[in-house]
Amino acid sequence: MLAGAVKRNCPQKYHIVPLDLPGFDITDYNLVFNTLAQVKPDVIMNCAAYTNVDGCESEKALASQVNARGPGNLARAAKLTGARLVHISTDFVFDGEKGLPYIEEDVVDPQSVYGTTKAQGEKAIVESGLAAYFIVRTSWLYGPGGKNFVDTIIRLAKENDILRIVSDQVGCPTYTEDLAQAVFSLLSLNDTHYGIYHYANEGQCSWYEFGQEIIRQLRKKGDSLMVKETIAIEGKDYPQPAKRPAFSVLSTEKIRQATGIPIPFWKDSLKTYIRTRSSDNLLAQIRENHQ
Repeated sequence: MLAGAVKRNCPQKYHIVPLDLPGFDITDYNLVFNTLAQVKPDVIMNCAAYTNVDGCESEKALASQVNARGPGNLARAAKLTGARLVHISTDFVFDGEKGLPYIEEDVVDPQSVYGTTKAQGEKAIVESGLAAYFIVRTSWLYGPGGKNFVDTIIRLAKENDILRIVSDQVGCPTYTEDLAQAVFSLLSLNDTHYGIYHYANEGQCSWYEFGQEIIRQLRKKGDSLMVKETIAIEGKDYPQPAKRPAFSVLSTEKIRQATGIPIPFWKDSLKTYIRTRSSDNLLAQIRENHQ
């Protein structure tokens, strides 16, 4: 999902060399080093992660390999090959108890295996000796090409009369296209700006408010929906294996000051995605009808 956005938003001065499973495995250091020594990249963009938050609880070893060991392997190889590293991390490294937007210097205190392994991945990069890195924490990511909350709500709203959505978890929805553009803005900075940054769309909401806004925008666009009622529930009423942070809003002041980029409000980016998503679906239907 994010790698696709990176490809679409990549400046012309870069040539992308896509690497993925099964041919490239970030948990295998020798494979990582040998491949990167051959490619000799200027930038390594790590969009790989085990992001199934609940799955991480039952597959701890795999989560640790991908989310913790993998970024460390990339950082060590980047140092030896002279590349810069961009690594995407998460709001789940925080406990969600602060009640105010998290800044980059806040102490991490993950409450799940996913958050723990992602925090370990950050630490592996910092302790690798590589100076030229950007760790970008983001949250509630959605966009074309991957499973996400927006697509799930759209599907459920077309199949159900009533939707029950968690209302006591607050965060920042983030559109993959916006995040990709922000990452390239960081890469345009000089060497004094390396470090950890937060990026999410402007504003905050609960999952319930997010879901309501998705439905509102679909109705405004004229989509046919079955849903008639949305009900706010508490997280305890929708038990999941992994604990979610109750409040994981990320402060974006640091990246805003460093790059000067405007950060779109989350409702505006959602509107863009829904419009683009509909256009893509229409084009797919036209192609299918002509085959």
